[in-house]
Amino acid sequence: MSDNITITFPDGNTKSVEKGISGFDLANQISKSLAKESVAIQIDGKISDLSLELNKDCKVIIIKRENEEALDIIRHDCAHVMAEAVQSLFPGTQVTIGPSIENGFYYDFARKEPFTLSDLPKIEKKMHEIINRGDKFTREIWSRDEAINFFKEKGEEYKVELIKDLNSDEDITIYKQGDWLDLCRGPHMMSTKHIGKGFKLMKVAGAYWRGDSNNAMLTRIYGTAWRNEKELENHLQQIEEAEKRDHRKLGKEMDLFHFQEEAPGAVFWHPKGWKLFQSLINYMRNRQDKAGYVETNTPDMMDKSLWETSGHWDKFSEMMFRTEAKDDKIYAIKPMNCPGAVEIFKQGLKSYRDLPFLLAEFGKVHRYEPSGALHGLMRVRAFTQDDAHIFCTEDQITEESKIVCDLILSIYKDFGFENVRIKFSDRPEKRVGDDAVWDKAEEALKQAMEATGLEYTLNPGEGAFYGPKLEFVLRDAIGRDWQCGTLQVDLNLPGRLGATYVAEDGQKKVPVMLHRALFGSLERFTGILIEHYAGHLPLWLSPSQIVVATITSESDKYALDVKEQLIRSGLQADVDIRNEKIGYKIREHSNAKIPVILAVGKKEAEEKNVSVRRLGSQNTTVVKLDQLINDLKKESLSPLN
Repeated sequence: MSDNITITFPDGNTKSVEKGISGFDLANQISKSLAKESVAIQIDGKISDLSLELNKDCKVIIIKRENEEALDIIRHDCAHVMAEAVQSLFPGTQVTIGPSIENGFYYDFARKEPFTLSDLPKIEKKMHEIINRGDKFTREIWSRDEAINFFKEKGEEYKVELIKDLNSDEDITIYKQGDWLDLCRGPHMMSTKHIGKGFKLMKVAGAYWRGDSNNAMLTRIYGTAWRNEKELENHLQQIEEAEKRDHRKLGKEMDLFHFQEEAPGAVFWHPKGWKLFQSLINYMRNRQDKAGYVETNTPDMMDKSLWETSGHWDKFSEMMFRTEAKDDKIYAIKPMNCPGAVEIFKQGLKSYRDLPFLLAEFGKVHRYEPSGALHGLMRVRAFTQDDAHIFCTEDQITEESKIVCDLILSIYKDFGFENVRIKFSDRPEKRVGDDAVWDKAEEALKQAMEATGLEYTLNPGEGAFYGPKLEFVLRDAIGRDWQCGTLQVDLNLPGRLGATYVAEDGQKKVPVMLHRALFGSLERFTGILIEHYAGHLPLWLSPSQIVVATITSESDKYALDVKEQLIRSGLQADVDIRNEKIGYKIREHSNAKIPVILAVGKKEAEEKNVSVRRLGSQNTTVVKLDQLINDLKKESLSPLN
């Protein structure tokens, strides 16, 4: 029997190597520089430690530090080092769970006295000492009894609970770094020194054990970690810039909206904010009309039985608000618009000639989000979706999906988002429908994506519970990613709710339903826009375009006349004739992010000029009023014109 195995690389090349070779030794055989840059190995799609031995033919990808996948491992290693630092500095502290997360990591600790921000510098210093020590990460498999007894003796009751909850046939894997160890599935890098210096502890927060408010309160320490110090510096600068752009702060300064305790997760729109919100709806309504959609509206509250039939009650009920009426019926406030769209489609006989049938709705939906997760416009409980549902045949899936992709990318471009990535999300663990139906839906969506020619990445297990989906991810002006639009292929819901059409052969068939949202949540998209532009909205979007401010009271009449001329030209204009200094007025209106401030005094009134100050500029230019109006009219045109 041969002692060699065959390794297949991503480019299709193969290599015969000795059975039992480690991932690190394989990388070293290819080149010493590759071994030096490697942090992990992917074997048949699963990421593992470089120390893992290869004992059968397999497909291998060597993961280098520069690869995106390396970040999760660096961050996970950092979490372990932080946990060791904490237990070294604060004996008696229990460690619980410490995963890598977006941009960093955290660990939850059980300690009588919660940690504070003042503890972080000390912990961070200890982490550097551990990293400089360069202890190797080593993986061991223990028996269940051995692991339980070990952690019991250490007083680590949370670890004991975690082990007891594992499946009986699951390996108990332990990772060591020097004398410290933890229960962990891995993977990890070769040693702590590979973490480097690109990390920082950021904040502390309270967190219930396993997210359950009935359990003990723990202290969570968050950190951020990157491949190197330069990436860390860029991230910290991004955070600083993000704080300046925070839509909650800008929303207050611009007088757009507010929130209050009596309606958690619901927006109180002020007049200017509502004007901005309606501008988005009007823009989208115009684009949808031209694309052949017809607009509908469905009830906000419907009987529980409809949601049971659709599958939402079983799969989504924990997120649904409900109420019981005097007739003892239970109603749910809709968390999604799709069942209502199906009910409209079902009214009247539909033929294959009616397909595709495009129904759009600016539907208000309500979903229960934990209070701790609420975040301004970005995470709310009540929001408006620019939903649409396309009823079509299986043969029409590819073309209709391509049309939606083209539309959504065109719309994002109009709002200044050129960098858009697409993720393909396949079946989640919690879903409706048979696997055969899911196979067909996923294949149809993949074929549609191939037809578009657009690049996409896989996002395993993140599809909707009724079908696979595409997620459109925007990158904003400071490099942050926001998932907004979606397209979903649904071969389940129409049949569950009894939707049919008469096919060309005269037989009744169940239509395919494509779920489509472009902005996604209009509230969230509004918040993204405010932060993307740092409040400096384009003139066509700004709810307050121009303010005419007087320098002296002698120019009040001229200021009012300028305002009227601007309004007659179709521009949004206000006037400020208060008895305040012009410098004060300019500062106030600049803080409110008014794009154009026109200062007028006696001289401007005599010469029919205006002094123009643009938002973000310290310069003032004197322009003839007629010329300015012509220029602003062109600038204020929406991309639809």
